[in-house]
Amino acid sequence: MTTIEKTAPVPGPRDSAEQGGPLLDVRDLHVEFHTRDGVVKAVNGVNYTVDAGETLAVLGESGSGKSVTAQAIMGILDMPPAKIPQGEIRFRGQDMLAMSAEERRKIRGRKIAMIFQDALSSLNPVLSVGYQLGEMFRVHQGASKKEAKAKSIELMDRVKIPAASSRVSDYPHQFSGGMRQRIMIAMALALEPDLIIADEPTTALDVTVQAQVMDLLAELQREFNMGLILITHDLGVVADVADKIAVMYAGRIVETAPVHELYKRPAHPYTKGLLDSIPRLDQKGQELFAIKGLPPNLLHVPSGCAFNPRCTAAQDVCRTDIPVLHPVTEREGGELPGRRSACHFWKETIHG
Repeated sequence: MTTIEKTAPVPGPRDSAEQGGPLLDVRDLHVEFHTRDGVVKAVNGVNYTVDAGETLAVLGESGSGKSVTAQAIMGILDMPPAKIPQGEIRFRGQDMLAMSAEERRKIRGRKIAMIFQDALSSLNPVLSVGYQLGEMFRVHQGASKKEAKAKSIELMDRVKIPAASSRVSDYPHQFSGGMRQRIMIAMALALEPDLIIADEPTTALDVTVQAQVMDLLAELQREFNMGLILITHDLGVVADVADKIAVMYAGRIVETAPVHELYKRPAHPYTKGLLDSIPRLDQKGQELFAIKGLPPNLLHVPSGCAFNPRCTAAQDVCRTDIPVLHPVTEREGGELPGRRSACHFWKETIHG
C-alpha cells in the first residue's frame, strides 16, 4: 500500500473541540481503480461531515461507493490498483491523506475504528477471540498477556456476551452470527475511539438480532460520545439510529437530509425508489415495488445523471447534464435545513 508522502502532526484528543470543526470532514473525495479494462471511478466528489456523538447513515445499493469511501477514510485501500487523485479527509482538522503511513497507523484503531460486515471472515479462525481482542491492548498499550485477557473479558461483558470469562478462550466458529458481530464491535471499541465506521454491521443476521446489534451500537455511542458512520443498503435499519442520511448512487451523493425528513419527504427519485421498495404492513397482498434496471457499470457510467436510465421522470437534460447537490426549499422558497438533492427537478420531486 502506498501513501502520499507528506507529514502532519498526529491530532491530539482535544484538537476538534479547540478548532470548533467537525470530528470528520470528507471534502471532494475521488477514488479510482486502474484495471485492465479501464479506470473505474468508484467515488466521485463525495462530501460529508460527522460530529462527535452524531450518526451518519450512508445508504445505497452495492457498487454505489459506500464501502470504498469508508476504506479510503481508514487508509486500507490497496494502492495500486486504487488511487485517490483528489480530495481531503480531515480528522480533527488534520488531513489524513497528507500524513505518513506511520502517522495514519497511530490513528487507525486508536482514534478511528471499523466494524466489518462479515464477522466470520474478519476474525482469525485459528486464534481465540480473547487473543484477538487482547492484541489491541498488547500492540497499542504494551499490556501483558494477563492484563490483555482481563481487558478482553471486560470488553466482552460490555457488549453483553454471556459468560464472558468462560468464553474468552473460545474460537470464532463457536459463537453465533450475532455474538461474532458483538465481538467485532468489542474490537472496534477496545481503545475507545472517537469515530467508528460500521460497514453493513447487520448483514446476514435475523431481524431480532439486527435490532439487538443496532441498539447496542446506539447505547455504546451514547456512553462514549463517539461519531458513527453506518453504511447500509437497508433503510429499515437506520430509522431509529441515524441523525442524518447521505444517499449514494454510482459514486456520488445524490441526497442528504435529517433522517426523519428524508423518510417523510424524499427529494430524489432514487431515494423515493428505495423507500417504496420497503415492504409495508398496510400493503399486504400487493406486489412489492422494485427499481427497474441495475446500477450502472462504473467503467461506463451513463452521461448526465447516472440514474437516468432507471428513472421514470427522466427528461432530455437528465441524459446530458450531471446534476449537482442543491439546497432543497419549501414551495414558498425557504431552504430546508440540512437538505440537499442532486436532481434537475428536485423541487417537483419533493412536492410531487
